[in-house]
Amino acid sequence: MLRSIALPVIDGLAVFEFGLLTEVFGLDRSVYSDVPAFDFRVCGLEPGRPVTTQVGAQVVPEHGFEAMETADLIAVPAARVRPAEEYPAELLDAIRRASDRGAILLSACSGAFILGAAGLLDGRPCTTHWRYAEELQRRYPTARVDPDVLFIDDGELITSAGTAAGIDASLHLVRRELGSATANVIARNMVVPPQRDGGQRQYIERPVPRVSSDALGDVLAHMNDHLAEPHSVASLARRAHMSSRTFARRFVAETGVTPMQWLASQRVLQARLALETTDATIEEIAVSCGFGSATLFRHHFTREVGIAPSAYRRSYACDAPFPDPDPAASRGELLATH
Repeated sequence: MLRSIALPVIDGLAVFEFGLLTEVFGLDRSVYSDVPAFDFRVCGLEPGRPVTTQVGAQVVPEHGFEAMETADLIAVPAARVRPAEEYPAELLDAIRRASDRGAILLSACSGAFILGAAGLLDGRPCTTHWRYAEELQRRYPTARVDPDVLFIDDGELITSAGTAAGIDASLHLVRRELGSATANVIARNMVVPPQRDGGQRQYIERPVPRVSSDALGDVLAHMNDHLAEPHSVASLARRAHMSSRTFARRFVAETGVTPMQWLASQRVLQARLALETTDATIEEIAVSCGFGSATLFRHHFTREVGIAPSAYRRSYACDAPFPDPDPAASRGELLATH
């Protein structure tokens, strides 16, 4: 049972990740719902000693790291990434002891580096913000870092990607330990969707890359401006005044992907925007973005983003109604403020 939560803080603390963990686990909602009040402890190197955040504000922990010793969950927020030896030894020791006694460990964003410094990522699947994934893998080569997902649940170790993915991981954990009704109450009061699958891709924008060749730059711009039109390696090579073989080789060297892979990704990006901001049908979006058919569109979109177009629209359309996951909500029972 999830009853007590310890949230360790160190200098360089990320305010958003600290806030989201506090929002999910630190607020007492028992006054207007059946959600239990957690024993929530903000822990630092010394009780009462201010911790400086990344934006210059300070957080004053009420407890020392010793308060982590009996917590069911250690929720590790993001903090400035530093060499492993510069993380407080007292914190790493407390996290190791928590792991040894079977406590749940949850990290948000770069909090994964703290778990890595404690030696807890070796051989395990994990994730972090996509900007940090390569560095996390370099530091901990036996860790199985997946840069594409929102969060990974590996039993007693849950790691999440950047910013809002920490909300998804936290609500997932609440649902796993306390049930959907509790998770739905918290989600509704946070005004967020009650569930996003952890396997859903991180939403990484892919702008037109800088290339050293003017010819390739012109081709990329042309492809981006004419996504709905049919393109082939041969037609693109002619525009670049190259042979198909040379064009394909140089394109991969400059962008890291094949011309058709890059084109499909850009079409998916345009489709995402259309799903978010228009009421066009799936078939209409498929044609306008160059996929030709709804079947082909669904295939590419799901492979790139991790969820189907219709599911993406339900979560991200600008005028989409907020899901009502609990019948009691319609009776106004869950509409109290924090």
